[in-house]
Amino acid sequence: MIKGLAITPPVLGRISIGRVVEKNGIRLPQKDDQFTITSQIQEKDTGWVLHPLDAELRKEATNGKLRTIPVRMLFNEADLNLRAEYTMFDRKSGRPMCVGNGDTCKRLTQSGVQSLSCPGPTLCEFGKGGLCKPYGRLNVKVGDDDDLGTFIFRTTGYNSIRTLTARLSYYQAVSGGLLAYMPLELKLRGKSTTQSHRAPIYYVDLVVKEGLSLQEAVAEARERSRQLKEEGVDQTALDAAAAKGFGNALFEYDEDELGQVVEEFYPSTRGECLSGNTSIALKLREDLSPAKSVSV
Repeated sequence: MIKGLAITPPVLGRISIGRVVEKNGIRLPQKDDQFTITSQIQEKDTGWVLHPLDAELRKEATNGKLRTIPVRMLFNEADLNLRAEYTMFDRKSGRPMCVGNGDTCKRLTQSGVQSLSCPGPTLCEFGKGGLCKPYGRLNVKVGDDDDLGTFIFRTTGYNSIRTLTARLSYYQAVSGGLLAYMPLELKLRGKSTTQSHRAPIYYVDLVVKEGLSLQEAVAEARERSRQLKEEGVDQTALDAAAAKGFGNALFEYDEDELGQVVEEFYPSTRGECLSGNTSIALKLREDLSPAKSVSV
């Protein structure tokens, strides 16, 4: 195994509740009130190409709005399915500079990566001013075409990260550690807060698949676990392999997602554009061209 390279679950596509739109030469994140499932292909003029599953699931959705997605987890261990940390990214490269859990952190410094205390975004001098945010990556299985392929949902929202973390740990507990076999679905929920000026904001929840009770879902998980074990599938070994792969690098990141990170964390404004109407994302693509590619 190549050292320094995080081995993450194979990704077949993306799940999002928003998109990046361009206005007057500036690319800005725009939230939505529904899910969108895309492939990994992005076209210059139209953006991300929809995955066939998007149209398939949308047929059964109310008013054509995709607000639930049937999913299964790839791993029994909750933290392997959802990795969430406080993260500060470099504005230009999109690579992580500091990753922490509120207790300790790994920070990239001039003398290398150091392990330091992590007081969290609100108390950290290094990441003050909104530079450090929670960053979560959830991998889920959608459909039956690929047993080990996943769709990834990335979020910087406290509501989604807090809710998904709680749900995954609860389902792992009540199922007796059979989280990977639970029939679940991602569900989009809305709420209003004083910070949102009473306008609705949307976040992602994880619930038992519609039509099933918790008891029925656990019973199905037990039966599915028994059946796959008899067929020779070793879920425990899969979890162990995943944990080893995630731990193979100091930071988990994908070169292909760096542009999205910059657009999500640091949406460019007229004052922040690097050169005229050149956005940070465009500058990023220049920085990561073959002639200028660097490694952390």
